[in-house]
Amino acid sequence: MGFRILFLLTFLFLHFSIMVSANAPLTAAFTRNHQLWIKKGDQEIQITQDKYVYSPKWSYDGRFIGYIDGDEKGEKSDLFIYDTKEKENYQPYIRVVTSDFKWSPTKNQLAYTDQGLLNVTKTKNGRPQGFENVSLGVSGFEWFPTGKEFIVSSQSSLRPTGWGPIPLYSISVDANLAADKMEPFYTIQTKEPDLFGIIADYFKWSRNGKWVSFLLIPTASWSMDSNTICVLSLQGKEFQVVGKMLGYKDWMKWAPSTNQLAYISGEGRFFVENKKTTVADIPISRQEKEYTPKGYVDLDLEWYSLEEVVVARAKENKEWDEGPVPTMFTALYAINIKTEEQKQISFPQDNEIDEQPQVIGPYLTWLRTDSSNMQRNIWIKEGLTGQECIWVKDVDSAPVFLNPTGKP
Repeated sequence: MGFRILFLLTFLFLHFSIMVSANAPLTAAFTRNHQLWIKKGDQEIQITQDKYVYSPKWSYDGRFIGYIDGDEKGEKSDLFIYDTKEKENYQPYIRVVTSDFKWSPTKNQLAYTDQGLLNVTKTKNGRPQGFENVSLGVSGFEWFPTGKEFIVSSQSSLRPTGWGPIPLYSISVDANLAADKMEPFYTIQTKEPDLFGIIADYFKWSRNGKWVSFLLIPTASWSMDSNTICVLSLQGKEFQVVGKMLGYKDWMKWAPSTNQLAYISGEGRFFVENKKTTVADIPISRQEKEYTPKGYVDLDLEWYSLEEVVVARAKENKEWDEGPVPTMFTALYAINIKTEEQKQISFPQDNEIDEQPQVIGPYLTWLRTDSSNMQRNIWIKEGLTGQECIWVKDVDSAPVFLNPTGKP
């Protein structure tokens, strides 16, 4: 009898711990059924109707959310902005078509590309409205930390002797197509097969703004199997090759305050093997350290602290060599890069996938997908040892958080 009562209590506790929803003091934008929503604390607010929303991004101070209104076929890509103060969705111009837009790090100004033309929004009545041209021939871009210039890449040109170098430029925000406001920043001298690429993109600045990381991306088929992660100093004088990885921009992340770059190294487009969490000290002065144990693959990562990295980990599947690509069922693990201690910190069911970890203050959040019905929920825990519970149910993808500081 005592055993039956203990079993029942254990079952009820586990059931409650799984189904309980968390009320964390966080704010996030997310999509559900392709509509934009905001969750603040325990309140959910639907922002759009009859759209096909993806890629929401918070503005510098959190007043605005930029997003793309597309369609299922990928034939439409219109830029919209939601004003949280006026509670209004609007377009910054009559029609803006883009797939790559970024907010300034210092003010509520948007930059975006449209078929190689880089533009920035003007300001009217305190919000982004209208636009000005910046530069032609842009394949990838990012704001400098000051918000006054862009680092811009232009695609390599194909010559009779092969692909040429990739030029990078520093371009003033107010360049307005003027050549005298565009300065060469660095030229990547590519070479097959060791350092080959035709595009540089996915620029990310270190937290102190002294280094920028990016991917050197080769031709389409090649890039599915391998890209080169590189770093460049703020002055454009010191360039280093870090390693090889797949083309997932969230697979490389700078440490919270040090010049350490964590990334998932490894070549080969399939996730079944050779995907390892690697940490490099920048500038590179010693051998990079790999932390993924033998027999496993890491398929996502996030810094929790200066010494702890959270990864989404699954067992390798080297036996697979043909047929449907197997699903890799990941759970979250915490790695202490100083002591090298590793431990599992999320506990999905056998048919569930934990991925896309994000750290917001003391909270760790992640996307959990039920592979049997593709139901996606956002889970959360406070600290690495807190109780895991659901924060948002039924989402399309991971949310975009507004930090407690009021900035994304």
